[in-house]
Amino acid sequence: MEQDLANSNCSDRAIPLTRFTVSGRGEAGFVAGFEGFLFGMLLFVAGTLLVSYAWAVVDTSSATAQAAREGIRTFVGADSTSQAVAAADNAAASTLAEWGRNPALGAVSISGGGLERCARVTMTVSYPAPLFVLPFVGDVGHSITVASSQSELVDPYRSGLPGAAACP
Repeated sequence: MEQDLANSNCSDRAIPLTRFTVSGRGEAGFVAGFEGFLFGMLLFVAGTLLVSYAWAVVDTSSATAQAAREGIRTFVGADSTSQAVAAADNAAASTLAEWGRNPALGAVSISGGGLERCARVTMTVSYPAPLFVLPFVGDVGHSITVASSQSELVDPYRSGLPGAAACP
């Protein structure tokens, strides 16, 4: 008989199964169940707020860049320096309004030469970025101020400006 067992395959042997009984009492399977869910929800909410804030900064940066671009193009196309400053401010405010921003919160500064041939003029538009944007509520809070600058040369061959073209 011993020789038969030694020569037989392992699949012929019967392996006794033991019974495991699970009691309905205790907390053996509840480890990190509810706490894991709460931690996951906390990470989800924090991540959503972080993405919302990043998107608000990117959107504000796009709005200020477009406002600076439109403002400086309006400035160099004007007939006089006083008219150019007013027209550039209006163009920047109009562009901020088109992007859904309050133009009263934006700040516009123009630096460089005036409206003279070959003068480089730089316009900077800054606007406070919201902490986050909520649907049906809009912007909530303000964290940092985003600024964008655009620079352009006044056309040296443009008619209507005094002086001769002397660009380097």
